[in-house]
Amino acid sequence: MNIVAILIPIALLLGLMGLAAFFWASSSGQFDDLDGAALRILIDDEKPEGLCQTKSTGR
Repeated sequence: MNIVAILIPIALLLGLMGLAAFFWASSSGQFDDLDGAALRILIDDEKPEGLCQTKSTGR
C-alpha cells in the first residue's frame, strides 16, 4: 500500500511534464505546418540527367 503513495505523485509529475512539453511545443510553432514535412519528401530536387542533355542540344 505504501507503493501507491509513491507512484501517485510520480504519475502526477510525469503528467505535468507531458502537459508542459505540449504547451512548449505548441507555443514554439511545432504544430504550425503539419502537411509541409509530408509534402517536402515528394519534391524531387535533382533534375534527371537525360532531360538536361536533350535540351542543351536543341534536338
